[in-house]
Amino acid sequence: MKIYLIYITTQNYSEAKKISTLLIKERYVACVNIIKSVDSIYRWKGKIINTKESVVIAKTDKKTISKLIKKIKLIHSYDCPCIVAVPIVNGNNDFLKWVKSETDKSTSA
Repeated sequence: MKIYLIYITTQNYSEAKKISTLLIKERYVACVNIIKSVDSIYRWKGKIINTKESVVIAKTDKKTISKLIKKIKLIHSYDCPCIVAVPIVNGNNDFLKWVKSETDKSTSA
């Protein structure tokens, strides 16, 4: 069973909630955690940017990742959003099975 954490940065809390709700509703992810405000510093188009962002940490099955990334890119406000998948190498097996079952679109109502 291959379960991943998906790390996504968003422009603000409102966008994080919008993206998270859609991902849950369409069964791309089993659950999300939203960190309302983080300080982000990065270089963009030759300038150093220092801003506030929100972070979404989602849990999903490996088979869903490609479609999930495409979906997020369609609705995200950034030209080049941060969307990265981090494999979970160990954890509560019951939780990992639950993530897998929640992202199985064949069981959706």
